[in-house]
Amino acid sequence: MAKVCVIGGSGFLGSHLADQLSELNYEVIIYDIKDSPWIKKSQQMIKGDITNIDSLNDALRGCEIVFNYGGLSDLNEALNKPIETVKLNILGNVNALEAAKKNKVKRFIYASSQYVNSREGGFYKCSKIASEFYVEEYKKFFDYTILRFGSLYGPRSGPDNGVYRIIKDAIKNDKISYQGDINAIREYIHVIDAAKSSIEILSDEFKNKNIVLTGQQSHRVFEILNMLGEIIGIKDKIEFRNESYSGHYVRTPYAYKPMIGIKFTPKTHIDLGQGLLDLIHEMKSQGDL
Repeated sequence: MAKVCVIGGSGFLGSHLADQLSELNYEVIIYDIKDSPWIKKSQQMIKGDITNIDSLNDALRGCEIVFNYGGLSDLNEALNKPIETVKLNILGNVNALEAAKKNKVKRFIYASSQYVNSREGGFYKCSKIASEFYVEEYKKFFDYTILRFGSLYGPRSGPDNGVYRIIKDAIKNDKISYQGDINAIREYIHVIDAAKSSIEILSDEFKNKNIVLTGQQSHRVFEILNMLGEIIGIKDKIEFRNESYSGHYVRTPYAYKPMIGIKFTPKTHIDLGQGLLDLIHEMKSQGDL
């Protein structure tokens, strides 16, 4: 099978993807800034930063497929870290694209978010939109697939995951507390389903496509919290703090439309011919001609 590099392969989704690839006998390289606690004997671990282009070039040597599942994934953290979000999610992705180009990779898969279609999402959304544009522009060098993931949950998640935070807080405080609208709707997808789907899209029909990958059903958050309450045994202890939850959508992430530019005509006008003549005179006076 093909040699594959999973950038961010020590993380939540990336580690599950690496496992699924190994089960299908792909040769798996994990590239991450930290060692994977779930590394398999058949996988190779390469520690490196996504902002280090030389390290990425070495890691991608001989790879046919690259999954970029790295970067800053916590929307809440990104809200107040615009520069770090740019470095990890935009510059880091461009580094991965350049390394893929140099190593003549055949397919590049980018983990984006359904927040690219939302009015919300803050700097995290901005970074994902920009990165998608870069991935599409690299089509001239290799095929790509962009995956816009819904809300992930499942094993190996941590404090940067919404469901993880709700469960941990519920067990610690013996009540389920949710900051946001009681009518909020989410499309949760289990991380293993997301990992398996990430491999299914390697078929030719998904080449150079942008795919929305969410759960099969939309659920009201209130229904999910009731289910969680039954499982934990605290169904009568659900609290909605109806506060603004900055950066997060309520009912749908599919509401974003870029602003239309307003045409402005300057009141002054320099004739094009005169403008070109003035430029030539200046270039001659400066010795450029």
